Amino acid sequence: MDIVSLPVEYDRNKIDGRFRLVNIAAQRAKDLIFGGSKPKVPTKSKKVTTVAIEEAVQGVLDFVTGEEALRAREEAKKIDFHRLIEEKKREVEPEDLSELEKDLKIYMHEKEAVEGSGKPNEPFEPEE
Repeated sequence: MDIVSLPVEYDRNKIDGRFRLVNIAAQRAKDLIFGGSKPKVPTKSKKVTTVAIEEAVQGVLDFVTGEEALRAREEAKKIDFHRLIEEKKREVEPEDLSELEKDLKIYMHEKEAVEGSGKPNEPFEPEE
């Protein structure tokens, strides 16, 4: 079983501290799990967190910091917001009406037909 040896040695010119290393590795681990990404380095490790740390330490991951990171986060939120709006628009199509809406349309159509005939609304009496 391969375990990342502690303390981890990394390039301090690229990664400015352990906190940044942990954040980079955590985001990469999420991408490996949920994003379906493949590891960028050959490894014997089976744990995604160990793979993510190895990738960060070897410098194969791209990341941004400071003002550039804030702008990238805002852009990502905008893209997600626009995608969410587009998905909502697709969901609300006339043919995707719920059963309640369909019943309401039928009821309104029947009501208009009765009112249009000039007959008052009479209670329904079954024929014998």
